[in-house]
Amino acid sequence: MQRLTLPTRNAGKPTVYGAWERFVRGEDDIAGVRPEVALSWHRCRDQYRVDPKLTEAPVAITDVDHSLEHDVVIAELGFRAASVVDEVSSIGGVVTVADASGRVLAEWGNKDTRNFAAKANLAPWYCWSESATGTNGMGTALETTAPVVIRGPEHWCQAFHDWNCAGVAVRDVVTKQPVAVLNISCWRSELPKAAGAWLSNAASRTQFTLRRRARDAGAELIAAYNHARSRAAVSLAAVDPSGRVVIADDRAGVLLGVPSCTPAPDPAERWNPGLPGLIRAVRYAAKQASRNPDWVGSTQIFTHLADEPTPVSIRPVFQFGHLVGNIVVFGTSEGEQMPRSEPGATVPEQGRAPRIVASRENRMVLLRPPEVAFAESDGSDVWLSTDQGKLRASSPALDKIERELGGAGFLRVHRQYVVNLDRIREVERGFKGELALVMDNEANTMVPVSRRNAPVVRKALGL
Repeated sequence: MQRLTLPTRNAGKPTVYGAWERFVRGEDDIAGVRPEVALSWHRCRDQYRVDPKLTEAPVAITDVDHSLEHDVVIAELGFRAASVVDEVSSIGGVVTVADASGRVLAEWGNKDTRNFAAKANLAPWYCWSESATGTNGMGTALETTAPVVIRGPEHWCQAFHDWNCAGVAVRDVVTKQPVAVLNISCWRSELPKAAGAWLSNAASRTQFTLRRRARDAGAELIAAYNHARSRAAVSLAAVDPSGRVVIADDRAGVLLGVPSCTPAPDPAERWNPGLPGLIRAVRYAAKQASRNPDWVGSTQIFTHLADEPTPVSIRPVFQFGHLVGNIVVFGTSEGEQMPRSEPGATVPEQGRAPRIVASRENRMVLLRPPEVAFAESDGSDVWLSTDQGKLRASSPALDKIERELGGAGFLRVHRQYVVNLDRIREVERGFKGELALVMDNEANTMVPVSRRNAPVVRKALGL
């Protein structure tokens, strides 16, 4: 979990407020506004269309599906919040826990501050997602993979400009979707200096539980794979709920473009085949299996090294009633016929390239995939090598960029690099067989290929 650093308060408040006034009028001048806040404002104005004159949060919807795993995380966050409530209350702050939809579930802290908070509906039963209430600590943390601090006029709604808040989301280590969010808010006063360290530590400790459970789930998937192999002479792979491969046999490894017979129970080591059709299929399977644990489905997906779609059957795998992934059987069509394209899927369709959002100083830059040679992780930032020079990606997570661009010809070649396969000019071999990719950007940057990713790169390039 990335550490949260609180930005120092300075005389820039009028500058931020002035930028806010211009931006809500429809201008795009955001000089003096931090990139993460500027991106949030764009979402609030152009995507969610949140009224900046909103004075209170709306009532939260009640029909929200989440698993027992989410309940465990929320309960643990509540325990950690209660452990520091006296310290936070002493400086006039309040602590809140909200679920993945932004619904506030519990609040603790200073009595006077809670009275002010009640006027804005900063309280249980109300929704503080970014789409409902604009830029704020809880909602914006749910939208990003990093902890966030929102000060005064950085809030989208003017009625909340007297508040300072800091939030951090706990995310599922497999799907990367938010599970819950922890937040500290202060009214007309500074956030405590220890807020950043405390929030990051609380989220890290809570996420440890999810990582341990994910490794157990990976082991369960491998056991289900081995059991299926012992019963039938067919080609198999085990994939987690995000579509990453936990283990695959020789033929499945070729079709998926991943190493064969290499178990990866740890979610950090699983293989991304970069097949949008497979991701759509496993998402559809998850929805059907949640209604009927005995469900089995079949469809056809395009795979690597095959000109025609391959028929597959998908069988969900459960552990203690919790879906942990699927066994994918290649060359068979058993069970319910699945739709070829899931309505409302967030994975880009074939032929419709995603846009990549980056920033240059105080401007947002929208890029098409062919304009990007590679993405490089550098600490808490991701930098893009583009035809317009080096730009900072809006997302601080290389994993997210890998997921979004996997279907657009991008491949993870190293812990720190995702490359555009079409922008590789040369492949250099080392004395011990190691690979390096020479990109066709202006600097002809040489990108290393990790030993673990080398087999996938060779297959992708036909080496």
